[in-house]
Amino acid sequence: MTSLDELFVKTRAENRAALIAYIPAGYPTHEGCKRVIETFAKSGVDAIEIGFPYSDPVMDGPTIQAAAEQSLAAGTGAREVFESLKHATELGIPSVVMTYWNPIEKYGVDRFAHDIAANGGSGVITPDLTIDEADRWIESTHSNDINSIFVIAPSTVGERLEKVTSHCSGFVYAASIMGVTGARGGLSTGASDLVARTRAVTPTPIAVGLGVSTREQAKEIAGFADGVIVGSAFINALRDAPDLETGLEHVAQLVKELALGVREGR
Repeated sequence: MTSLDELFVKTRAENRAALIAYIPAGYPTHEGCKRVIETFAKSGVDAIEIGFPYSDPVMDGPTIQAAAEQSLAAGTGAREVFESLKHATELGIPSVVMTYWNPIEKYGVDRFAHDIAANGGSGVITPDLTIDEADRWIESTHSNDINSIFVIAPSTVGERLEKVTSHCSGFVYAASIMGVTGARGGLSTGASDLVARTRAVTPTPIAVGLGVSTREQAKEIAGFADGVIVGSAFINALRDAPDLETGLEHVAQLVKELALGVREGR
C-alpha cells in the first residue's frame, strides 16, 4: 500500500475529500518550486502532483502550458522532476508525478517507475497513455509497487470505463469536462454523473480535476468525489504576484480556502 492509498483510507474515515495540489517541476524556478511544495505542505494540502514539463501538453490549458514553457526554458528535466518529488515526499506528503508518455519512454519505462519509487513517490498520472497500449507500464508499476493512475472523461462509457478503471490504483483521475486544464468560473454539470458512473464499476477513489479554483467549487466537488485536484489556480497566484514571497502568501491563502471547501462538502 502506498502513502496515497493510505491517504484515501484516512480521508474516507474522516468522511471528507482530499485536496490534491499540482505544480510543474521547475516553476517558477527550481528552488521556487521547492518553496511552493513547502507552502502546500504547511497550508493543508493532502497530496501533491509534480508536473513533468513537456513541449506538447495536449491536456493542459494556456496557464499550465506557459508555466511548462518557462520551466523547460530554464532547463528542467527528469532530474529536477525527481528532486521535486523527493522534496515533497520527505515533507511527508503523498506525491505523484503527472507526465505525458514521451518523457517516460525516453527515460526508460522500468527505470522511470523504479525512480518514482526510489524518490518516495506513490505513482504516476499518465493523461495521454491509452489503456490499450499500457501493458508494459502497468507491469512496471506493479513491479515497483507504485500506483498507475489513468484519466477518464465524460466521454468514457460502458466497457471502456470498466477497462480503464480496473487498471487504476491510488485514485481514478476524472476530468470534469471535455477540454483542457484551467481555472473556470463554473463547473461542468457532467462531473457528478461521471463520478457516479465510475463508482458503479470500481471501488478505487475518484479525484476530479480541471477547472477548480475556489472554495465553493472545491466544496461542490467534495460532495460527490474522493479528491479535488487544483493546478492552474496556484500557477495564477504565483504568476500574478509581484514577487515570489507574495506569490507564496497567495498560494497559502488559496490552499487554506480550498481545504475548508473540501471539508464543507459533506
